[in-house]
Amino acid sequence: MPQWSDKAGGGLRFASLGSGSKGNATLVSDGESHVLVDCGFALKETERRLARLGMDPSQLDAVLVTHEHGDHVRGVGPLARRYQLPVHITPGTWLSGKLGRLPQCHWITPQAAFQVKGFSIEPVTVPHDAREPVQFTISAAGRRLGLLTDLGHPSDHVCQAFTGCDALVLECNHDVQMLAEGPYPPSLKRRVGGDWGHLANVQAATLLKRIGLDRLQHIVCSHLSEHNNRPELALEALMPLLDGDANRLTVADQDEGLDWQAIH
Repeated sequence: MPQWSDKAGGGLRFASLGSGSKGNATLVSDGESHVLVDCGFALKETERRLARLGMDPSQLDAVLVTHEHGDHVRGVGPLARRYQLPVHITPGTWLSGKLGRLPQCHWITPQAAFQVKGFSIEPVTVPHDAREPVQFTISAAGRRLGLLTDLGHPSDHVCQAFTGCDALVLECNHDVQMLAEGPYPPSLKRRVGGDWGHLANVQAATLLKRIGLDRLQHIVCSHLSEHNNRPELALEALMPLLDGDANRLTVADQDEGLDWQAIH
């Protein structure tokens, strides 16, 4: 397999293996340290998607887990066992019983930063219908990346924690009208659209306004619902905040993911 190379000579980078209801995983690297945040794909599919990004699983230094829902943890156990990878996880997520035996398990304390080689990682509690969910900011090389999906509303705590990022992977799960008119049963619509569900396009825009956009080099719309959203609707919701600078805004695709993005 091809090996990681950083032709720019170092710096913080990230890529998506895929993002959506069928599986999520984000790869973060500074050229020497490499972590995978979540792994919602089967083992062989994870290996294939990592290879597409020039990364062998044996190069990973750790897997970070946000919460126990299947589209985020389906491949965590198999990947960790095959490659003897340490897994960082909250006790609540572990107690869900969905990961099986792990070769190395490190407890996450929300709001308590920890190190993985060259990364400083801050786990942030988010409002979501899971046992002990967190999202992350990851800092290295003087830059800060925010990974923020699977939350029902932009709480004050979340907005404060994600202020000052240089790049942000942000949930744009659904369009409010599409969800209301879509195929989901009423109970699922209430869950997805509720304060402990998923972020709507308009809520993502509200969050961006609150945390500020001046410093953000990359804004990645992620975790789009295949039934209740379209990429053009997510982009349409956020574009007015960017003063026409469309180069800063992109979408992480379910099948193709997102190629490496460098944070300068």
